[in-house]
Amino acid sequence: MYYHLILTDACNLCCSYCRAKDFEESDPFGRWIAFDEDVPPELSFDLRDLYRFLSQDSGAVLTFYGGEPLLRLDLVREVMDHAPIGRFMLQTNALLLDRLEPEYRNRFSTVLVSIDGPEVLTDAHRGKGVYRRVMENVHALLDGGYTGELIARMTITEKTDIEKAVLYLSENSDHSFSSIHWQIDADFWGDYSKRDFGRWAAGSYNPGIRRLVGHWVERMKEGTVPTWYPFLGVTADLLLGREGGLRCGCGYANYTVMTDGTIIPCPCMVGMRDWYLGNVATTRPQDLPEVSVEGPCTACDLIDFCGGRCLYSSILRPWPEVGRHMVCGTVRNLRDAVVSSLPEIRELIREGVVSLDDFAYERYNGCEIIP
Repeated sequence: MYYHLILTDACNLCCSYCRAKDFEESDPFGRWIAFDEDVPPELSFDLRDLYRFLSQDSGAVLTFYGGEPLLRLDLVREVMDHAPIGRFMLQTNALLLDRLEPEYRNRFSTVLVSIDGPEVLTDAHRGKGVYRRVMENVHALLDGGYTGELIARMTITEKTDIEKAVLYLSENSDHSFSSIHWQIDADFWGDYSKRDFGRWAAGSYNPGIRRLVGHWVERMKEGTVPTWYPFLGVTADLLLGREGGLRCGCGYANYTVMTDGTIIPCPCMVGMRDWYLGNVATTRPQDLPEVSVEGPCTACDLIDFCGGRCLYSSILRPWPEVGRHMVCGTVRNLRDAVVSSLPEIRELIREGVVSLDDFAYERYNGCEIIP
């Protein structure tokens, strides 16, 4: 099983699509949810309970998460020194990555770095100078001997030209990301009335995705399948005729440990009392219940492709139905673009240019797959 461990709620950035939205007035959410107001801002439970919990899962993989987890370097070192597991991952904005010693950094099997594309775009969302500091630390990570997967984890908004941003991170010689993932800032906050999402999705994002799939296939002709997660994560299943569940794995293969030890399905669902599933002090991994996407998604013809896209948004419904329909339109466009490329991909496989094994990836590593 995969587990996100939230070390702190604090962050050293105030990104425009994240904490900055806490200071904005919001539209009312579609559903009222009871939130726990007593969740501690810092990890506050006995780590021996965590170690005992993890020892009961022979395949446990632990991802450090926040806020910004590297604000708690003490806890990162402590857990990596004593947790009875062999695999760790990290989701970080990378600003403090240089402060963690190489003997710890090089033990991560995956590091997901928040970066939104070129310098101007990244700094517009995350703050002046952030891009350069991130890239300095990425280079230091690699120069220090890191050999694991390094994922550029992008957040996409109406300011993003998805084609240019992905190609920039993929092609610019200044970068050494082995993989790219992107997630759309949509249907997460109560901000629908302030957005121009529909026009951007139809005029920029959806056409950009179709062109990007073309670039992806062209690179396959050179014998390599680029690890662009929103494409890679669905193509193997389509080639094999397999159905996919909620592709991030939340609620059945991926769980989150809150700062008080409470276990929830997803790191976005902190404090949502009705989805408290147990506690590391009292629950065994094998006893964790599965949580399924419910509601309108279950009757949609896309359900076997996207699995419902997002458990959090399907519960809270922060956008009205018209907005959710626009988001589903981006999923349908992704599906159609990938499906249209399958004959060419199958031919490349038959010719031995690439193999089906080239589409394998580590599931549930923090990439939602469906943007």
